[in-house]
Parts: sequence; structure tokens; C-alpha cells
Amino acid sequence: MKARHSILSLIVVAAVTILAAGCGGGSSNANSSNSNTSTGASSQPAPSSGSNAVKISNFTFVPATLSVKGGASVTVTNNDSTTHTFTSDDGHSFDTGNIGTGSSKTVSVSKAGRYPYHCSIHPFMHGTLVIK
Repeated sequence: MKARHSILSLIVVAAVTILAAGCGGGSSNANSSNSNTSTGASSQPAPSSGSNAVKISNFTFVPATLSVKGGASVTVTNNDSTTHTFTSDDGHSFDTGNIGTGSSKTVSVSKAGRYPYHCSIHPFMHGTLVIK
């Protein structure tokens, strides 16, 4: 009976190890930069932190208003359960296109001003990008 218990324990440990190894995942394009010249957006790995970052969570942009220097990159990370966009209200200053769950895209605007933006998929989501 003791040998049977030991074998069962080994099987459980092996199964847990295999499952845990599969959770590490990773994307083969994690270090790629898929530039989109028509929108000024590019795919990026999620930033760890930073003052030039907007996070999407619970269908809100955080922070709702972000001020950056002209030409600075702003990384938008989707921490939500569905796809979103980061689209200027004027329709041409910036547009990330779709940002999937767990993904990030980066935009840059050089002309000073206030740029209200929204999610084109969920128009009730709003924010403002201020360029100094």
C-alpha cells in the first residue's frame, strides 16, 4: 500500500509541475515592434511602470488625464477582459487600433494641446492626453 501511495504522490507532483510550466507562456513576438505608420501606434510589451503610461482596467482609462512633453511616447496597456482602442476624438491625431487583453501599444504626439480620446469599441470610455 505504501508503494501505491508513493507512486500516486509522484504522479500528482509531476502533473502539477507540468501545469505550472505551461502557465509561464510567453509570446514569440514579445520583443517585436509592429509599427503601424498610418496610426503612429506600435505593439510593445507591457511596461512595468512609468509616468507616460495609461492602463485600461474595468472599462476605464487610468489616469483619465495624462500630461506629457511633446514627442514623448505614451504606452497604453489593456488590463481588461476585452479588446479596447485608444483613439483621439479628432480622428487623426492618434489611434492604436485594437489592443487585445494583456497587450500594449504606444503612441506619440508632438504638437502641444489637449487631445480628448475614447475607446472606439466602447464610446462611453473617455480620457484626455495633454501635450506640453
